[in-house]
Amino acid sequence: MCGITGWISYDRDLRSEAAALDAMTETMACRGPDDSGTWTQGPAALGHRRLAVIDLPGGRQPMTAGTPDGTVALVYSGETYNFTELRAELTGRGHRFTTDSDTEVVLRGYLEWGDAVAERLGGMYAFAVWDGRRDALVMIRDRMGIKPFYYHPTPDGVLFGSEPKAILANPLVRARVGLDGLRELFTMIKTPGHAVWDGMREVEPGTVVTVDRSGLTTRSYWRLETRPHPDDRDTTVAAVRTLLEDIVRRQLVADVPRCTLLSGGLDSSVMTALAARQLAERGETVRSFAVDFAGQSDHFVADELRATPDTPFVHDMARLARTDHQDIVLDARTLADPAVRRDVIRARDLPMAFGDMDASLLLLFRAVRDQSTVALSGESADEVFGGYRQFFDEDARRADTFPWLLLAGRSFGEDGDIVRPDLAKALDVGRYVSDGYRTAVAGIDRLDGESDFEYRMRRICHLHLTRLVRVLLDRKDRMSMAVGLEVRVPYCDHRLVEYVYNTPWSLKSFDGREKSLLREAAADVIPRSVYDRVKSPYPSTQDPLYARALQDQAKELLARPAHPVFDLVDREKVRLAAHREAAVSTQAARHGLERTLDLALWLDLYRPELSLS
Repeated sequence: MCGITGWISYDRDLRSEAAALDAMTETMACRGPDDSGTWTQGPAALGHRRLAVIDLPGGRQPMTAGTPDGTVALVYSGETYNFTELRAELTGRGHRFTTDSDTEVVLRGYLEWGDAVAERLGGMYAFAVWDGRRDALVMIRDRMGIKPFYYHPTPDGVLFGSEPKAILANPLVRARVGLDGLRELFTMIKTPGHAVWDGMREVEPGTVVTVDRSGLTTRSYWRLETRPHPDDRDTTVAAVRTLLEDIVRRQLVADVPRCTLLSGGLDSSVMTALAARQLAERGETVRSFAVDFAGQSDHFVADELRATPDTPFVHDMARLARTDHQDIVLDARTLADPAVRRDVIRARDLPMAFGDMDASLLLLFRAVRDQSTVALSGESADEVFGGYRQFFDEDARRADTFPWLLLAGRSFGEDGDIVRPDLAKALDVGRYVSDGYRTAVAGIDRLDGESDFEYRMRRICHLHLTRLVRVLLDRKDRMSMAVGLEVRVPYCDHRLVEYVYNTPWSLKSFDGREKSLLREAAADVIPRSVYDRVKSPYPSTQDPLYARALQDQAKELLARPAHPVFDLVDREKVRLAAHREAAVSTQAARHGLERTLDLALWLDLYRPELSLS
């Protein structure tokens, strides 16, 4: 896992731009604390920061290969879990390897198959190849969008990076956000390719972007396709278990300490159980970590989102799997610390308003990184298997919008509630979401004979797997890589995603509950308490001291009426939320304060030029 960046400029020799390349590369230092490297040749400049996970001495980058027609150079971030098989195939085709790294397998694979290497890779990756044989840059991103990848076309080439901050470090780029960027920022729909920053784009998941002297082209090498599912229930359950066993086995491969993130829910428990059994076969014990909040287990109050605290279920699973377990307990003061909020904004490059859930995730990952370099996560199982409430809510099922927005509005209020009325009118977020929804569902194929209900559920599943999951994967990646921790996501293996997506909803929920297939596939390795537990989202602190700290920080912000955040948010609404006692107990008010404070810090740190008309 690493950070990559680069600059292609066909009108200049970039050997004279070493300082700019170094600045771009240095922004990726957190993603790659173990090593740094740059490579420049004529119009191409590549930068790399490395987190060493496989072949610690041999995987240095940028990695190059000489050919009679020119040099081919690679910067790569991620893991290719099937690299052993690919290496054997390439060896059989005459390639000779000098390292044991998956990076060299990807480079040699490109030499053999060109950009069609993408179809052969299984894993999470974002990489760029400078092909000196034809003076072209080839950028490739994994199928699910697990690893981030951004680019910014220029008049004579392109800039790229794992994160926007790498591109923003180049003197050619202005940090500017317009109305369309704010629309994306104030929604949670993850429009494919959108990067919020003006002029910047994402390499879309499952896509190859090629830049040469004639311009930029894109091609899709993978999309989530509709196919018949001929398997019955027993066969489907068995297939899911077989896939999970293979996926976890592959994702446990590392030359550094690894662990699991255990929340006490079904997703992380299944993954931890399988990992524990496989490592036990080698005489090893899996380490597991969970986040908790001071006093939460003793004073937990059930609400609409969370019926039970995590900790008792975490401990049940840890005992059954015999993991070496540790709870990471956080207090309200730490969660509300402006320094932590600042680190979150720097990690994400944007104010995403996940509040204490972002802060606690960053702090959890920071604590885990002290003892492990690689962690397996249960992220994305809800999207794959149908775990969220909106899958079962009739209003959400029928609504012609993104289902999670409907339920989020009930629980947290609309983000637009804090936006200045004049700006809200200019943004017209409702229309933006409506247009985005119509685009998102337009290309979803329907099986012959598929019922209206099954097709409706297929569309909902597709939206979660192509939109919502990318929001959460980006969050996971940014929070983990900010502390140099590689988090792997077994449930995003494309083989599992394809198989379960095409399983009819009647099978996905055959017992009337969420994630029926996953629960039944792992019934023999999880405790009964976890088997019976109702889905609970990622935890959020209930400590009123956290909300009061938000109010105090908002009052300090209100004492600075000239702050540019008040060009975006309604000062009077912020004032009411900051002074009303009732505000500490309402999710909507707390969410509004978190959004305001995040926006203010983002404006302070990045000083973006805002175009509000």
